[in-house]
Amino acid sequence: MGVRGDFLVIGSGIAGLRAAISLAETGDVVMLTKADPRESNTGYAQGGIAAAIGPDDSPDLHFADTIAAGDGLCVPEAVKVLVSDGPGYVNQLIAWGVAFDRDSAGAPALGREAAHSVRRVLHARDTPGREIGRVLWQKVQSHPRVRVYDDALAMSLITRDGECRGAAFVGRDGRLEQVEAPRTLVATGGAGQVFRETTNPAIATGDGIAMAFEAGARVTDLEFIQFHPTALSVEGAPRFLLSEALRGEGAWLVNAEGERFMHRYESAGDLASRDLVARAIVREVERTNAPVYLSMAHLDHDYVRRRFPAITGACRQAGLDLASDRIPVSPAAHYAMGGIETDLDGRTSIAGLFAAGEAACTGVHGANRLASNSLLEGLVFGARAATAMIAPLTPGSCFAVPGSGSGGPSGPLARTSDLPSPQTVRDLMWRHAGLLRSRDTLNELVTQLAAWWRHLADVRASTPADRDLRRLSSLVTVGLLIARAALRREESRGGHFRTDFPHRDDIHWQKHISDVLTV
Repeated sequence: MGVRGDFLVIGSGIAGLRAAISLAETGDVVMLTKADPRESNTGYAQGGIAAAIGPDDSPDLHFADTIAAGDGLCVPEAVKVLVSDGPGYVNQLIAWGVAFDRDSAGAPALGREAAHSVRRVLHARDTPGREIGRVLWQKVQSHPRVRVYDDALAMSLITRDGECRGAAFVGRDGRLEQVEAPRTLVATGGAGQVFRETTNPAIATGDGIAMAFEAGARVTDLEFIQFHPTALSVEGAPRFLLSEALRGEGAWLVNAEGERFMHRYESAGDLASRDLVARAIVREVERTNAPVYLSMAHLDHDYVRRRFPAITGACRQAGLDLASDRIPVSPAAHYAMGGIETDLDGRTSIAGLFAAGEAACTGVHGANRLASNSLLEGLVFGARAATAMIAPLTPGSCFAVPGSGSGGPSGPLARTSDLPSPQTVRDLMWRHAGLLRSRDTLNELVTQLAAWWRHLADVRASTPADRDLRRLSSLVTVGLLIARAALRREESRGGHFRTDFPHRDDIHWQKHISDVLTV
């Protein structure tokens, strides 16, 4: 027998939890989460949540910083919503008991991160995502109108008569079941696992984006992948994120000779935006043929260890002391600026289907996300999506200019259509659609992924409850969408860099690229 509810929320990160809290005041909520409900990208956020609450700050200043970081492609209306609504929702978190760090006067301690013009980032040591998630989860868990199914992997969205009516999922017993709900929110987070090198947890495989695309929803801006410049780079150790807050507190990027090198490439130095720092690191490694390091040795060692206990612990496990050693770093896939296209209230191009958080694309981040805007996005747009889900159904309005690759994959078959391993897909994506891209390698990538995509569609039709195939299909589908958009965009902007088109081209490409499946 199927599960029924007034609302279905897929995902248990900040966007899904915040939406569920509001929805539960109106109706019965079913929440599906593929792992433990506290396991999400939200919990891995180290920097903090940005909001204009400081005495020297304002929403207008936060707006200007976000627009500048977005490299000419932010949707201004979305940014306005983010920075204007953000302070109220952050103060609500404080009222609910989120224990942000405090200064000597008892006010929230505000940190500064790259590309922010003032200190506006609230943090809870170096695990703010876990602290926010803790409080939101407690509110969801205690609400009698929320039913949470953990270890429940959503396999596909259910659509009838042009509307989304719920989703099919596989529970911990391996059986395929359905949730029937007139309104569904996809809040499944990002897709960092599409790439071999990533700061994202194993669950971040882009399932929500893939399912929405398969159901006919429009996706947008997926060529824009943020590669975080400073991931721990020690052989045999996990690719642990070394937060931008480290540089905000004074950490330096240095080369193998101990020389600070960022001003060679960017006037903002160590506090340039993430896309610029990531590519500067690649260029410095190529120039010196040696690794790059993050150093805090010039700062007070006790303060460093107190301020960043989780990062200190991760470095210690790799045999390094964050406070005194040079820490080897290199870029890794971190965040998807694009996703399921929505309006400012989470509505997608399919009635009854909503999206929020990293799985969604309102255009708020443009081509490059400003640091610590991700938790704020999930909070603000998760709440706004809930409000819209309670209202009468209408599909979302389109903000993008339709572009790359509408319809199913086309072109010649690759040399092989045998199913690959996930690691094969991830390695291919890192080599051909990573920090540096070009027409030849992207063409090769699209051709191969399209062949796998076709084959997977046939195989999954006969085995609809196979979890491993869902994971592989998500990686291939999202990888193909990223590659097609990257091939289409013949310029360099934000998180997308083409070696054959190395300059920004506002005349031809100051627009968004969308993709939609038509059969």
